Amino acid sequence: MDTDVMTGFGGKQAWLAVASGEPQAVLEALGLRDLGTVGWRAGLDLAHLTDDRVAITPPLPGARGISWVLAAGRRLMQGVDIVEISAKLGAEVQFFATHRVTELHRWQRAADGELVRAFGYVGQTGEVTSWFGDPDPAERDAGLPGELDEETTVLVAERDVFRVAAAWSIDPTTLTGPAPGPLLLGAADA
Repeated sequence: MDTDVMTGFGGKQAWLAVASGEPQAVLEALGLRDLGTVGWRAGLDLAHLTDDRVAITPPLPGARGISWVLAAGRRLMQGVDIVEISAKLGAEVQFFATHRVTELHRWQRAADGELVRAFGYVGQTGEVTSWFGDPDPAERDAGLPGELDEETTVLVAERDVFRVAAAWSIDPTTLTGPAPGPLLLGAADA
């Protein structure tokens, strides 16, 4: 049998990164129905092209020497409560979203059931839609100011979302090579 190959993702997509997570636990925390396992390309295509599917990776090595489980799907663009998911899983949970058409870019981070950081931006209007906590060095390297006030101009691009994801957990656009296992596919109930 041929070994499956990891497929990168990220553009026009939303995803979660869960520290030291297990795919089945992530599926359950998201309240998804288990559809079984699927190859990487097919699973990511389904998650990207449908409104109710989420593809969940096996644990992958990432930032800070931690393994991360990624859950990706257009369904997550609608938003998820990472504070609740972090509390359920007893883990750090991160949310990322980017959509280059509207220049929508967001990231959030929760640990131990507490929101640590949130940032949201819509480039079409130049509006910062969420700002909680202080930007860390990765965010500052991506161009965020140390604090937000009425005089501050913020300009964030899709590549900045991936830069923050790489520093916090995993840049999903870089996933290549032999897959450590299949994706777990989940579906939201109608």
